[in-house]
Formats: sequence, structure tokens, C-alpha cells
Amino acid sequence: MYKRTDMADECISEYQKYDNVHRNKRGKIFDITEIIIDDDSFFESMGKHKGKYITLECKNLGDFSGDDNEMICELADEFKNIIPDGDILVCGLGNRDITPDAIGPFTASKILATRHLKDELAHQDNFLKSLRRVSVFAGGVLGQTGIETAEIISALCRQIKPSAVIAADALACSDINRLGNSIQITDTGISPGSGVENSRKEISSYSLGIPVIAVGVPTVVDLRNITENMGENCDMVVTSRNIDRLAERSAQLISFALNSALQPMLTLKEIRSLF
Repeated sequence: MYKRTDMADECISEYQKYDNVHRNKRGKIFDITEIIIDDDSFFESMGKHKGKYITLECKNLGDFSGDDNEMICELADEFKNIIPDGDILVCGLGNRDITPDAIGPFTASKILATRHLKDELAHQDNFLKSLRRVSVFAGGVLGQTGIETAEIISALCRQIKPSAVIAADALACSDINRLGNSIQITDTGISPGSGVENSRKEISSYSLGIPVIAVGVPTVVDLRNITENMGENCDMVVTSRNIDRLAERSAQLISFALNSALQPMLTLKEIRSLF
């Protein structure tokens, strides 16, 4: 059984000896680890599809002020390298009313939606013609809607036909020291809740037929990952005491970087002024 975590770099170490797993490190502001898995042979053992997994680590993301241009730019560069061209649907996954699960909705609330502008006003303004068409959705969770989020996103994709989906979500980690210190980006999609064995339907290229980029920050750790070595069986998750600040600030960092990557004609000053 693989670790109860969404973080690829936490469950990949024992597989590094295999030829179809590669990793390298680079970074300036962030300590960046990029893991590439060449095939799906390890999906059953560690729950990760083939693809690229990028982990960016720094000090507590809750310290992000909104004026940290270098952090935004470095994260935006990672997004630019992995997001394909064309129309984009950004989806904020999770429950806004539960703070450790609110990264997705908080991120979506600060994404610049432009699809309607280009459809309605582009003929009046040359600047609008240069904007990428971006749609934004944050529809809650199954317990609030009675509908699987994957089903809603699939229906939206059939209607608006984006080139790719970007899914933002809160993640789980296995190391308590990772809480609020990492951002993971992957081109393999996401199974919401899988890190705490509460997984919903997968949101990925396999289910949608288009690329799905997932981004998230670990906000909870399964206590069994910490206590199992002591022979205890605790069916609990824990989070940071500063989770309010962490959720707000890390979502702001992700949204600013996504806006910068998706709309490169806008300066960071302009992006910040919009929210």
C-alpha cells in the first residue's frame, strides 16, 4: 500500500533505482524537484500516473505578502512550461467553508476570467484581443451539490471546449514538516481527496480527453503516517495552527502566478490591482 499522501516526491524515493523514474533539482527562490515517470507501471504501488511532477519548496507559504515578485515569477515560469496553448478552464476544487480544504476555491476567486470579455467586447478593444480565453469554476464538493465535481467539469468541457483544465486543490502530505511549505504541479490530473483515502472521481486526461494540470499545497497530514511506527492506529488528520493565513496567502501566490502565466501581457502590478 502506498503512503497516504498526494505528494509525489514523498512516495517516489524507493523507486528511484528504476529506469522509468527520473528526477532532477533546480531553482532559485524555490528548491524545485522535478520527477518524470515514463509509464504507468507504478500506478498500483504508489498511485501516480505517468507524467511530470514538480515540487517547489520554500519557507512557510503563509508568509507570502503579494509583493514577492520573484516568487510569483518563478512559479509562473513553471506554469508556462507545463500549460498548453489555447483556452483554459481553471477549477477550484474543495470546500470553501472548511479552511484546510479551501485552497482551490480561494485560488479560483482571484483568477482573471476573460472568456466572456473576448466573446462580447474584443471587437471594441485591441487589448482584449491579446488576452487568453480563461474560464473559472468553483462549485463546491459532492456533499454540498450531490454531484461529483468530475461530472460537472466534464459537462463544462463539453460545453465550452477548453484546450486544457487547471485544477487547484488542497493536498495531503505524509511528513508533518511539509505542511504549508510546498507547492506541487503535475500534468497528470488529480483524484480529489485521494491523499486521505476519500477519493472522488478522477479529473485527468484519461477522463476528460484533454490535458489536466493540477496544482496544490499540502494543508493536512494523515496522523497514521506519523503514528503507525509507534503501533498506534489514529484515523485523524491534522493541520497547521496558522491554516487561515496559509490557505489565503498560498492561494494568492498560486493565483497571481497563474494569471501571470496565462496573461503575460499584464504586469504583476496590474494583476494585483485587479483583486
